[in-house]
Amino acid sequence: MSALGGIGGRLYRGEVSVEFVGRQRLWYTISGVILAVSVIALAVFGLNFSVDFKGGSVFQFPAGTAPISQVRTVVSGAGGGSDAIVQQVANAQKHTSSWTVQTHQLTPAQRNGVETAIARTFHLTPDQISVQYVGASWGSQISRKALQALIAFLVVIVIYLSIAFEWKMAASALIALAHDIVITVGVYALLGFQVSPASVIGLLTILGYSLYDTVVVFDKVRENTAGLLGSARATYSQAANQALNQTLVRSINTSVIALLPVAAILFIGAGLLGAGELKDLALVLFVGMLSGTYSSICIATPVLADLKEREPQYKALAKRVSQRAASGRAAKREAARTGARNGTAAGVVPGDALEDGGPDEGSGPADAAGDEVADAAAAGEPVPAGRTSSRGATPGGQRPGPRQQPRRTSAARRRPSGKKKRR
Repeated sequence: MSALGGIGGRLYRGEVSVEFVGRQRLWYTISGVILAVSVIALAVFGLNFSVDFKGGSVFQFPAGTAPISQVRTVVSGAGGGSDAIVQQVANAQKHTSSWTVQTHQLTPAQRNGVETAIARTFHLTPDQISVQYVGASWGSQISRKALQALIAFLVVIVIYLSIAFEWKMAASALIALAHDIVITVGVYALLGFQVSPASVIGLLTILGYSLYDTVVVFDKVRENTAGLLGSARATYSQAANQALNQTLVRSINTSVIALLPVAAILFIGAGLLGAGELKDLALVLFVGMLSGTYSSICIATPVLADLKEREPQYKALAKRVSQRAASGRAAKREAARTGARNGTAAGVVPGDALEDGGPDEGSGPADAAGDEVADAAAAGEPVPAGRTSSRGATPGGQRPGPRQQPRRTSAARRRPSGKKKRR
C-alpha cells in the first residue's frame, strides 16, 4: 500500500502521467465493441424477467433424486406450460435443496392440477409444497415504478450537474451512465440471469456509485482548468488528463474496497449459501461497479474534453500552446547548436565525452602543451611562442596574444646590437 501511495503522490505532482484523454479513440473503440455485444445479446436473447415483473405462479418443494427434466415434464404435463423455469436452490446451512418452478399465469384449476401432480409424483404432502401467485397487474406496476424511478434519477442528476458544474459536464456524465446501463443489461441478457426487483435496486445503486466517482473527477478538472484561458501552459485536454491522474489512485482504492464485499456476496453468499435474491443484487452491483469505474476514467472525462475542445476559445488556446511548444523546441535546438559551436571554437572537450569514457585531463596534446608552459614559467624563462595551457590561456589566466619581447634596459638600448659590454 505504501508503494501505491508513492505512485499516487508522483501522479498528483505530475512526475509521472498516464495518458487517458489522448487515447480516447482506443477507449471509444473498446466501449463500442462491448456495447455492440450487449445490444446484440439483448436483441437476440432478451431479458429473463422474474415472476414479479411478468406475473405467474411459483411452486417450491423439496428436491429429491429426480432430475430437472423430470420436474419440467411433470409441470408441463399438468398444465404448467412448456415455458416453465425450473431451478434448484441449495441451502448450505441446512444441507438441503429445493426446486423452484416459475410458470406463466395459471387459473386456479391449473394451479391445483400442477400442485397435485407434483405431490403425487415426488411423494410429497401438500404442506411441503409452497405456492405463490403474482398477478399481471402487480408485475406491470413494479415495472412502471422502476422505469419512473430511473427517469426521475436521471433528470435530477442533469439538473444538479448543470447547476453545480455546467451542461457539458452533465452531458458527459449522462453518456457515461448510459454506457454503464447498457453494458449491465447486456451482461444480464448474455448470461440469462433473472431480472428481479433486487436487480433494479442494484442498478440504481451502481448508477449513483458511478456518478459519485465521475463528479469527484469533474471537480478536479474544474479546479485544474480555472484560469486556463489566460495562459498558454496547457490545453484543456492536458489539464483534464492531469486531473484524472491526480484522482486515479483514489478511484482505484474506492473501487477495490467497494468490490470486495460485493464479490463476497456474489461468490460466497450466492454460490455456497444459495441465496437467490442476494445473487441478483450482487451480480448487478459487481458488473455495474466495474463498468462505472471504467467509464468514470476512460469515457466521461475524454468526452468532456472533446466537447470543450470544440469551443472557439479552447481552440485558440490549443493553437497558442502548440506555438509556444514549437518555439521552445526551436530555442532549445538553437541553444544546442550555439553551445556546440562555442565549445569547438574554444577547444573545450564536451562534458558528455568525459561522462562516456572519453579522453581525460592530461591525456591529450593540449594538456602536454599546458604542462610545458607551466614548467617554463616556473623556471623564469619566456613562454614559448604558440604555447598555451589546456584551456587556451597562459598560466596567468590571460588569453594568448602577440609574442612579447624581453624588456631592455637603457644601457642595452644605447649599446649597438651584436656588441658585448666590455669588462
